[in-house]
Amino acid sequence: MRRWLIVLLVALGSFGAGGLHAGEAQPLAEDEVTEKRLVAISTELRCLVCQNESLSGSHAELANDLRREIRTLIKDGRSDAEIMEFMVSRYGDFVRYRPPLKGTTLLLWFGPGVLFVGGLAALVLYLRRRDRAISDTPLTADEQRQADTLLQDTDSRQGLS
Repeated sequence: MRRWLIVLLVALGSFGAGGLHAGEAQPLAEDEVTEKRLVAISTELRCLVCQNESLSGSHAELANDLRREIRTLIKDGRSDAEIMEFMVSRYGDFVRYRPPLKGTTLLLWFGPGVLFVGGLAALVLYLRRRDRAISDTPLTADEQRQADTLLQDTDSRQGLS
């Protein structure tokens, strides 16, 4: 009985799955060259929503719109440089993963390094001041007695072990 049930389930499964065979993948665009150019251009652009993801890898709605816009510009016969220029004029240098080095992008290029060096200098300065404050202030007579008592208690405990 159990064997017949398994055979019946396998037969129904294979019969029902007959219409679920995967078909051939549909191309994303009519022109393969257009798609290759789109991917090459969109990997150089930053998704404005995700900001840490390229335009080609993003699933955001704005990224889909921008890819559609790039595809239209490619079909209109624009060069890669013209498309980049169009995107930069519309969204600024931030849209590029590698913005050009110029006056308006100096903060993008050198800001993280300046912040790191400034933070490191502040940390070193703080640690030096703290070290001086600790070593410059001697113990009071009461604090010295407490420290001696604690040290003697520790010595006597170690001798018992």
